[in-house]
Amino acid sequence: MINILQETQRCLQCKVPFCQKGCPINTPIPEIINLLENESIDAAGEVLFKNNPLSIVCSLVCNHEQQCEGNCVLNRKDVPIQFSDIENYISDTYFDKMVIPIQPSNNKKVAIIGSGPAGITISLILAQLGYNVTIFESRSELGGVLRYGIPEFRLPKSILERYHKKLLQIGVKIRLNVTIGGTLKIDDLFRDGYLSIFAGTGTWRANSLRIEGESFGHVHYAIDYLASPESFHLGENVVIIGMGNAAMDVARTALRHGARKVTLYARSDKISANTIEYQKAKLDGADFEFNMAPSKITDEGIIFHNTTDDKEEHIDADSIIISVSQGPKDKLTSTTSGLNSSNNGLLLTDSSGNTSRAGIFAAGDVVHGAKSVVEAVSQAKLVAQSMDEYMSNL
Repeated sequence: MINILQETQRCLQCKVPFCQKGCPINTPIPEIINLLENESIDAAGEVLFKNNPLSIVCSLVCNHEQQCEGNCVLNRKDVPIQFSDIENYISDTYFDKMVIPIQPSNNKKVAIIGSGPAGITISLILAQLGYNVTIFESRSELGGVLRYGIPEFRLPKSILERYHKKLLQIGVKIRLNVTIGGTLKIDDLFRDGYLSIFAGTGTWRANSLRIEGESFGHVHYAIDYLASPESFHLGENVVIIGMGNAAMDVARTALRHGARKVTLYARSDKISANTIEYQKAKLDGADFEFNMAPSKITDEGIIFHNTTDDKEEHIDADSIIISVSQGPKDKLTSTTSGLNSSNNGLLLTDSSGNTSRAGIFAAGDVVHGAKSVVEAVSQAKLVAQSMDEYMSNL
């Protein structure tokens, strides 16, 4: 950890803060640094939280090298301000003692389906405005992709427990192990008096390779492995298909759970993951192979087709993990009339988050596909405003 005060003193307080412009949620970085230096950590924390309710999370998992820190003017000739460390220090220190102001209850019910970054953000915002908010989460713990898609070494689960406690403190009700589209459907929520419903169900359906052998017992999907890596017994030699951010998380997790050789394969000569995530995976001991297209899975491993010389090669592997993106499940659209989706299953919305059915809103991965946490938060803030405007007229 850097010396926080020494780091804030390096800030040039630019009149045109490129760091702020580089942030997807437009975090007022110079203002926060100024508040920390001249007023108090609580004042800085209040501004941080108001702008980004998931500031603790974003301080750990954002792609800072391409966003705030990557756009710092000091980056041209020197080391950029390490705002991720500053943000983490402020938000982590302030969060538990923070008192969230709540407006008097307006007796209007809101249902939030999914407790990922978008769902948590909207719940926090609408609860402050006096709405009676209930979160419906299909899994046994709150957090969505934050809990089940990001490894513990990148995002400690204790942070999500703190959010759970904070949500309860401000009156948000949380129902776990409830899938909307199963026993309960969206029509049931409207029947019971919920005036608007937010769908933030994410993308939990793994995309397949559609090649022979994909059903074998030593083949797994990244999204399933990351949800509960301790449940898998991969062996010592692991092959990962894909080189996105999730694939890097899989590689680093597998190495931490006993794998001795982990190799990631890409069809092309490019890495789709963020540079820093690739560098960390490489530092942890992962290997990388390029221009290798999977053609068939065998009991002993996998056959690749080299895209540069048309040769085939069999690679031995104890386990194979497929990490080639994912899409949304169809429980909501298949059980809800008037709720439209695209050909790949993503919910269709306008720029304000309105779906094709009045009163139902959506944002996050279920609308745009797998994106970053900070992008989901930014979208959720806009949708929360739309939901408030919609319900104010009812």
